[in-house]
Amino acid sequence: MSVPEHKGERIIRGIPVSGGVCRGRVFVHGKARDAISNQGITEGEISGELVRLENALIATRHEISEVQRQVREAMGAEHAGIFDAHLLVLEDPTLIDEVSRLVHNEHFNIAHAFQHVADKYVATLAAIEDNYLRERAADMRDVAARILNNLLGRSNESELRHLRVPSIVISEDLSPSGTALLDKTMVLGFGTEMGSRTSHTAIMARSLKIPAIVGLKDAVHQVQSGEEALLDGFNGYLIINPTDQTLFEYGQLVRKQQSVEEGLRELRDKPAITLEGSRIILSANVEQAADAVAVQEFGAEGVGLFRTEYLFLSKQTLPSEEEQYQAYRQVAATLNPQPVLIRTLDIGGDKFVSHLQIPQEMNPFLGWRAIRFCLERRDIFRHQLRAVLRASADGNVKLMYPMVSGLNELLQANELVEQCKSELSSEGIPFNNSIEIGVMIEIPSAVMIANTLAKHVKFFSIGTNDLIQYSLAVDRLNDKIAHLYEPTHPAIVNLLKMTIDAAHRNGIWVGVCGEMAGDVSMVPLLLGLGADELSTSPSLVPEIKFLIRRMKLSEAKDLADWALTCESGSEIYERCNGIARRLAPTLFETQK
Repeated sequence: MSVPEHKGERIIRGIPVSGGVCRGRVFVHGKARDAISNQGITEGEISGELVRLENALIATRHEISEVQRQVREAMGAEHAGIFDAHLLVLEDPTLIDEVSRLVHNEHFNIAHAFQHVADKYVATLAAIEDNYLRERAADMRDVAARILNNLLGRSNESELRHLRVPSIVISEDLSPSGTALLDKTMVLGFGTEMGSRTSHTAIMARSLKIPAIVGLKDAVHQVQSGEEALLDGFNGYLIINPTDQTLFEYGQLVRKQQSVEEGLRELRDKPAITLEGSRIILSANVEQAADAVAVQEFGAEGVGLFRTEYLFLSKQTLPSEEEQYQAYRQVAATLNPQPVLIRTLDIGGDKFVSHLQIPQEMNPFLGWRAIRFCLERRDIFRHQLRAVLRASADGNVKLMYPMVSGLNELLQANELVEQCKSELSSEGIPFNNSIEIGVMIEIPSAVMIANTLAKHVKFFSIGTNDLIQYSLAVDRLNDKIAHLYEPTHPAIVNLLKMTIDAAHRNGIWVGVCGEMAGDVSMVPLLLGLGADELSTSPSLVPEIKFLIRRMKLSEAKDLADWALTCESGSEIYERCNGIARRLAPTLFETQK
């Protein structure tokens, strides 16, 4: 949306990271703390200073664990997992050893020593060109500030917790832990000078549905607390002292958005059916039992992906068979007779569990993860398979394996399932003996042998995120090559078609559960290629359903046929996006 600057108002442009529009008074937050002076200590005070550090680390661990608990209850285990990295900072031997060295050798007081080392770490991370690593500087700042506050006896409660007037917060940066605990009744929206769409703070804002902008250069010095402002989280504008004309224009935009949301809510109980009457299954991705409520609230038809690893990430010990069974059973029973597709443990890559003692690897995404890990740690795998089988007695449960690269992995996993069935039968424990088993198609080798794999399973589920990453050799979190992460790359389109055709030749169905399934612009292409099911975040289901109910499958097939012959990924995307905008223009009205 191009906003003309009206007389008397100022516009600061940034990067939109969380949609929404809000209006209110500005609160400029986060003045830098003063540097801690180096008041030297004596030899006899060294042990006492190190004890203070140990106590501060313990107190900080308790604080972060409590934040993590609150986030898990409010937003789910995936978002709570962000704070695993914060907890690891507290155990970093290099950092602690360097602080101890300054205390021992230089006789720095512990607070000055810690601030000196932490500032050096933050500066090093912030200077790295890789966007992902640079954003971890914010995590380090967050943890370091908590440790220093505990060392100095200062309150760790942000002044944002004490706001008494609903405000638009402007800050150099906001910590992930501070953002996670924002009071939505007092913080209408926020803008920061630092950050990007993939920063933990931005992720938290989207989860909380708080309008947010990052990259507002020098905003802290351009605005003052008390000024009237309007924040546009759709397009990235902070408008100071907006005129009546601007407020009128944005009032129309907000009313349109509200109208769209009301229309989407009305679709909750209606099927995702095209204009010719073709029925598409729209499912939801979940990560914990409590998410079943959202599946129903947004009108999804069951669960297309239950990410079970979060049962492991959210605990200090391995979840027992019984604990897993109760979680799976709760979702299955709540949604019965709708299907619940439970993915077996996908640990490794970017998801680590300290108590599993998974070794550090040079390239964890190509290492010991997912089905490879499970087939090695069969003790853990058996507990999970038994839990899933037991839950199948209480609902329409299906089972699928992640990261299958060859037939041997699939056959080994299926053999273990049969062994678990025999055990349960001998123990007199009920289960669905006809439970459907499928595989995730995420690796190019799996696509190449899809015709073979299809003979041994009942369905495929395409994980587009990993399929794109592995096919194009692109880490999308790497700022230097993120532009090469292209879902509409001709190779990806052809890999999708090969997978779907192989499945249909063998009489099995195909779902798509990666980010492409939640992108409105990609839906016509995926359905045109022949996908039978789409599974996405529950909150995105209404938008996808809205589009499907306005499209013709014949047009989607024509699009797919054209895309399979097109040599340009950008051209494919432009045509897909153009069709989606024409069919459902109201979904795009906030992005002009």
